[in-house]
Amino acid sequence: MRKKKIGIVLAGGGARGFAHLGVLKALEEKGIRADLISAVSAGSIVGAFIAAGKKPEEIMEIMKENDFFDYAKVTLPINGLMSLDNLNKNLEEHLEAEKISELKIPLYIAASNLVTGKIKYFKEGDLSKIVQASSSIPVLFSPVEIEGDLYVDGGLLDNLPVEPLKDQSDLIIAINIMPIEKTRKLDNLVEIAVRTFQLSVNRDQEKIKNAVDLFIEPEGLEEYHILDTKHADKLFDLGYKHTRKMDINF
Repeated sequence: MRKKKIGIVLAGGGARGFAHLGVLKALEEKGIRADLISAVSAGSIVGAFIAAGKKPEEIMEIMKENDFFDYAKVTLPINGLMSLDNLNKNLEEHLEAEKISELKIPLYIAASNLVTGKIKYFKEGDLSKIVQASSSIPVLFSPVEIEGDLYVDGGLLDNLPVEPLKDQSDLIIAINIMPIEKTRKLDNLVEIAVRTFQLSVNRDQEKIKNAVDLFIEPEGLEEYHILDTKHADKLFDLGYKHTRKMDINF
Protein backbone atom coordinates (compact mmCIF):
# COMPACT_ATOMS: atom_id res chain seq x y z
CA MET A 1 0.00 0.00 0.00
CA ARG A 2 1.33 3.44 -0.95
CA LYS A 3 2.22 5.66 1.99
CA LYS A 4 -0.09 8.63 2.25
CA LYS A 5 1.62 11.92 1.52
CA ILE A 6 1.18 14.35 4.41
CA GLY A 7 1.20 18.11 3.94
CA ILE A 8 1.63 20.36 6.96
CA VAL A 9 0.56 24.02 7.03
CA LEU A 10 2.31 26.33 9.50
CA ALA A 11 0.51 29.59 10.27
CA GLY A 12 2.04 32.90 11.23
CA GLY A 13 1.88 34.17 14.79
CA GLY A 14 5.08 35.96 15.76
CA ALA A 15 6.72 34.68 18.94
CA ARG A 16 4.01 32.04 19.21
CA GLY A 17 6.03 30.23 16.56
CA PHE A 18 7.66 28.30 19.41
CA ALA A 19 4.33 26.47 19.80
CA HIS A 20 4.76 25.07 16.27
CA LEU A 21 7.85 23.23 17.46
CA GLY A 22 5.98 21.60 20.33
CA VAL A 23 3.19 20.50 18.02
CA LEU A 24 5.66 19.08 15.49
CA LYS A 25 7.56 17.17 18.18
CA ALA A 26 4.32 15.58 19.39
CA LEU A 27 3.33 14.69 15.82
CA GLU A 28 6.73 13.07 15.26
CA GLU A 29 6.21 10.95 18.38
CA LYS A 30 2.93 9.81 16.84
CA GLY A 31 4.79 8.84 13.67
CA ILE A 32 3.53 11.80 11.66
CA ARG A 33 6.06 13.77 9.61
CA ALA A 34 5.69 16.26 6.79
CA ASP A 35 6.25 15.23 3.19
CA LEU A 36 5.45 18.78 2.09
CA ILE A 37 5.21 22.05 4.00
CA SER A 38 3.39 25.29 3.28
CA ALA A 39 4.15 28.11 5.69
CA VAL A 40 3.88 31.81 6.33
CA SER A 41 5.57 34.39 8.56
CA ALA A 42 6.74 32.78 11.85
CA GLY A 43 5.62 29.46 10.38
CA SER A 44 7.98 29.96 7.46
CA ILE A 45 10.92 30.34 9.86
CA VAL A 46 10.04 27.04 11.54
CA GLY A 47 9.19 25.48 8.18
CA ALA A 48 12.58 26.36 6.70
CA PHE A 49 14.38 24.51 9.50
CA ILE A 50 12.06 21.48 9.38
CA ALA A 51 12.42 21.33 5.60
CA ALA A 52 16.20 21.41 6.09
CA GLY A 53 15.91 18.19 8.08
CA LYS A 54 16.37 19.56 11.59
CA LYS A 55 14.46 18.19 14.62
CA PRO A 56 12.04 20.38 16.62
CA GLU A 57 14.18 20.26 19.80
CA GLU A 58 17.29 21.25 17.83
CA ILE A 59 15.43 24.13 16.18
CA MET A 60 14.15 25.26 19.58
CA GLU A 61 17.67 25.62 20.93
CA ILE A 62 18.91 27.47 17.84
CA MET A 63 15.99 29.90 17.97
CA LYS A 64 16.28 30.59 21.69
CA GLU A 65 20.03 31.12 21.57
CA ASN A 66 19.81 33.47 18.59
CA ASP A 67 16.59 35.36 19.42
CA PHE A 68 14.85 34.37 16.20
CA PHE A 69 11.45 35.69 17.24
CA ASP A 70 12.75 38.74 19.09
CA TYR A 71 11.16 41.56 17.12
CA ALA A 72 12.81 44.08 19.44
CA LYS A 73 16.14 43.30 17.80
CA VAL A 74 15.48 45.13 14.57
CA THR A 75 17.13 47.93 12.65
CA LEU A 76 15.63 51.29 11.75
CA PRO A 77 16.38 52.21 8.12
CA ILE A 78 15.93 55.54 6.38
CA ASN A 79 12.27 55.00 5.47
CA GLY A 80 11.26 54.93 9.15
CA LEU A 81 10.03 51.34 9.17
CA MET A 82 11.79 48.61 11.12
CA SER A 83 13.76 45.97 9.25
CA LEU A 84 14.16 42.23 9.79
CA ASP A 85 17.69 42.14 8.39
CA ASN A 86 18.82 40.34 11.56
CA LEU A 87 16.42 37.50 10.77
CA ASN A 88 17.92 37.25 7.30
CA LYS A 89 21.44 37.02 8.76
CA ASN A 90 20.38 34.40 11.33
CA LEU A 91 18.86 32.20 8.65
CA GLU A 92 21.93 32.46 6.44
CA GLU A 93 24.13 31.51 9.39
CA HIS A 94 22.14 28.46 10.54
CA LEU A 95 20.79 26.98 7.31
CA GLU A 96 23.03 25.37 4.71
CA ALA A 97 20.46 25.80 1.94
CA GLU A 98 20.54 29.16 0.18
CA LYS A 99 17.63 28.38 -2.15
CA ILE A 100 14.21 26.96 -1.28
CA SER A 101 14.73 24.26 -3.89
CA GLU A 102 17.82 23.01 -2.02
CA LEU A 103 15.82 21.95 1.06
CA LYS A 104 15.25 18.27 1.84
CA ILE A 105 11.45 18.62 2.11
CA PRO A 106 9.46 20.64 -0.47
CA LEU A 107 8.52 24.01 1.06
CA TYR A 108 6.11 26.72 -0.06
CA ILE A 109 6.41 30.16 1.54
CA ALA A 110 3.53 32.64 1.33
CA ALA A 111 4.16 36.36 0.99
CA SER A 112 1.86 39.25 0.08
CA ASN A 113 2.74 41.21 -3.06
CA LEU A 114 2.09 44.90 -2.35
CA VAL A 115 2.26 45.77 -6.06
CA THR A 116 -0.31 43.27 -7.37
CA GLY A 117 -2.31 42.89 -4.15
CA LYS A 118 -2.08 39.10 -4.48
CA ILE A 119 -0.61 36.28 -2.44
CA LYS A 120 2.42 34.48 -3.87
CA TYR A 121 3.49 30.99 -2.84
CA PHE A 122 7.23 30.79 -3.39
CA LYS A 123 8.65 27.33 -4.11
CA GLU A 124 12.04 28.53 -5.30
CA GLY A 125 14.31 31.51 -4.83
CA ASP A 126 16.48 33.05 -2.10
CA LEU A 127 15.38 31.25 1.08
CA SER A 128 16.37 33.80 3.72
CA LYS A 129 15.07 36.80 1.77
CA ILE A 130 11.70 35.16 1.08
CA VAL A 131 11.30 34.13 4.74
CA GLN A 132 12.12 37.72 5.70
CA ALA A 133 9.45 39.01 3.31
CA SER A 134 6.90 36.49 4.58
CA SER A 135 7.57 37.66 8.17
CA SER A 136 7.46 41.44 7.63
CA ILE A 137 4.28 42.60 9.36
CA PRO A 138 2.95 45.58 7.37
CA VAL A 139 3.21 49.06 8.90
CA LEU A 140 5.84 47.80 11.38
CA PHE A 141 8.45 46.33 9.04
CA SER A 142 9.89 47.39 5.71
CA PRO A 143 8.66 45.54 2.61
CA VAL A 144 11.23 43.27 0.99
CA GLU A 145 12.00 43.65 -2.70
CA ILE A 146 12.03 40.42 -4.69
CA GLU A 147 12.37 40.47 -8.48
CA GLY A 148 11.22 44.08 -8.67
CA ASP A 149 8.10 43.71 -6.51
CA LEU A 150 7.60 44.57 -2.84
CA TYR A 151 6.46 41.86 -0.43
CA VAL A 152 5.20 41.84 3.16
CA ASP A 153 3.86 39.27 5.61
CA GLY A 154 1.92 36.56 3.79
CA GLY A 155 -0.53 36.37 6.69
CA LEU A 156 -2.08 39.60 5.45
CA LEU A 157 -3.73 37.64 2.63
CA ASP A 158 -3.37 33.99 3.70
CA ASN A 159 -2.32 33.07 7.23
CA LEU A 160 -3.00 29.35 6.71
CA PRO A 161 -1.66 28.70 3.19
CA VAL A 162 -3.41 25.42 2.39
CA GLU A 163 -3.73 26.09 -1.34
CA PRO A 164 -0.27 24.88 -2.52
CA LEU A 165 -0.79 21.49 -0.84
CA LYS A 166 -4.29 20.67 -2.07
CA ASP A 167 -3.32 18.77 -5.21
CA GLN A 168 -0.10 17.27 -3.82
CA SER A 169 -1.13 15.82 -0.45
CA ASP A 170 -3.35 12.92 0.58
CA LEU A 171 -3.77 14.43 4.05
CA ILE A 172 -3.38 18.04 5.18
CA ILE A 173 -2.67 19.12 8.75
CA ALA A 174 -3.06 22.84 9.52
CA ILE A 175 -1.46 24.26 12.66
CA ASN A 176 -2.89 27.62 13.71
CA ILE A 177 -1.10 29.77 16.28
CA MET A 178 -2.99 33.02 15.69
CA PRO A 179 -6.18 33.03 17.78
CA ILE A 180 -7.00 36.62 18.72
CA GLU A 181 -5.60 37.41 22.13
CA LYS A 182 -7.58 39.01 24.91
CA THR A 183 -8.17 42.75 24.66
CA ARG A 184 -5.42 44.97 26.01
CA LYS A 185 -4.75 48.68 25.98
CA LEU A 186 -4.34 49.84 22.41
CA ASP A 187 -2.43 52.99 23.26
CA ASN A 188 0.43 53.07 20.77
CA LEU A 189 1.10 52.55 17.07
CA VAL A 190 2.69 49.11 17.49
CA GLU A 191 -0.26 47.72 19.49
CA ILE A 192 -2.80 49.14 17.05
CA ALA A 193 -0.89 47.76 14.05
CA VAL A 194 -0.60 44.31 15.65
CA ARG A 195 -4.29 44.23 16.61
CA THR A 196 -5.37 45.30 13.12
CA PHE A 197 -3.16 42.63 11.59
CA GLN A 198 -4.58 39.94 13.90
CA LEU A 199 -8.15 40.82 12.94
CA SER A 200 -7.21 40.63 9.26
CA VAL A 201 -5.54 37.22 9.39
CA ASN A 202 -8.37 35.51 11.26
CA ARG A 203 -11.11 36.18 8.73
CA ASP A 204 -11.11 32.80 6.92
CA GLN A 205 -10.60 30.42 9.86
CA GLU A 206 -13.84 28.43 9.61
CA LYS A 207 -13.48 27.88 5.86
CA ILE A 208 -9.95 26.58 6.34
CA LYS A 209 -10.96 24.25 9.17
CA ASN A 210 -13.36 22.54 6.78
CA ALA A 211 -10.75 22.27 4.02
CA VAL A 212 -8.16 20.23 5.96
CA ASP A 213 -8.04 16.75 7.48
CA LEU A 214 -6.73 17.88 10.86
CA PHE A 215 -6.82 21.36 12.39
CA ILE A 216 -4.58 21.94 15.41
CA GLU A 217 -4.89 25.10 17.52
CA PRO A 218 -3.24 24.70 20.93
CA GLU A 219 -5.39 25.99 23.78
CA GLY A 220 -4.17 29.04 25.65
CA LEU A 221 -2.22 30.74 22.87
CA GLU A 222 -4.37 33.84 23.13
CA GLU A 223 -2.73 34.53 26.50
CA TYR A 224 0.58 35.31 24.78
CA HIS A 225 1.35 38.46 22.80
CA ILE A 226 2.74 37.76 19.34
CA LEU A 227 5.71 40.08 19.95
CA ASP A 228 6.59 38.74 23.42
CA THR A 229 9.53 36.33 23.27
CA LYS A 230 9.91 35.69 27.01
CA HIS A 231 7.78 32.53 27.04
CA ALA A 232 9.50 30.23 24.53
CA ASP A 233 9.47 27.13 26.73
CA LYS A 234 5.87 27.65 27.85
CA LEU A 235 4.73 28.00 24.24
CA PHE A 236 6.65 24.89 23.18
CA ASP A 237 5.09 22.89 26.04
CA LEU A 238 1.64 24.26 25.28
CA GLY A 239 1.86 23.04 21.67
CA TYR A 240 3.38 19.71 22.69
CA LYS A 241 0.90 18.83 25.44
CA HIS A 242 -2.13 19.85 23.39
CA THR A 243 -1.08 17.65 20.47
CA ARG A 244 -0.03 14.68 22.61
CA LYS A 245 -3.57 14.56 24.02
CA MET A 246 -5.17 14.45 20.58
CA ASP A 247 -6.46 11.16 19.20
CA ILE A 248 -5.04 11.16 15.67
CA ASN A 249 -5.65 8.21 13.36
CA PHE A 250 -4.33 8.46 9.82
